[in-house]
Amino acid sequence: MVAYPQNMVFSIPPGKVLMLQLEGLLAELARLATESLSTSERREDASVPVAMGIDDVRQSLKGDPEAYRRLIERHQEHIGRVLWRFSRDRRVHEELVQDVFVEAYLSLDRYHGKAPFVHWLSRIATRVGYGYWKQVARQKKREHFSLKEWDRLPDDSAEKMDPSQAAELVYKLLGQLPPRDRLVLTLRYLEKCDVAETAQRTGWTKSMVKVQTWRARKKLEKLFTEAEKESII
Repeated sequence: MVAYPQNMVFSIPPGKVLMLQLEGLLAELARLATESLSTSERREDASVPVAMGIDDVRQSLKGDPEAYRRLIERHQEHIGRVLWRFSRDRRVHEELVQDVFVEAYLSLDRYHGKAPFVHWLSRIATRVGYGYWKQVARQKKREHFSLKEWDRLPDDSAEKMDPSQAAELVYKLLGQLPPRDRLVLTLRYLEKCDVAETAQRTGWTKSMVKVQTWRARKKLEKLFTEAEKESII
């Protein structure tokens, strides 16, 4: 995680903050946003033995409903955390989680046990969440966000920001971007995925992940610069 500069204060115009310390800003807000999750939601499910997942998958494919119920119970908190990045509307969030496990069930024969089951589920969750964002974009819906949001931030340190406030701020901030840009920044900064894992989660090449990250950051900078100009007029 990029360390947030101790001398960086939020009284600096937001556009300049993004241009000078975009990575530090996103990293700090992402850290605070993550703190708003419960301990159970932050728990990593990757520690579950691969063999255990494979066995339940095999039993599920044979028609054992209890085996698939165990898979759901074992991983639903992790998948819920992933999809909370895509929608903070609880009704929509629950539907997305259900969609992931339905799609996973219909695709079980494609899981070969080369990686933990939760990694495979996370790729499906990313695809489902991304599809939801594209649907929202087609309907031209967008989270409301303005520079007034930043006026409520502490003047001296991001450390004093309420985690839930940070979570909402990050969500609204990235919600101004097209789905593809929003996805790469969410994975890189909020999910803390490196280039290789981001490529795996999205199906993109590593080169594409790097290019898309750069483009998304530039669009975010432009968004703030334009918003700053509008606030001055």
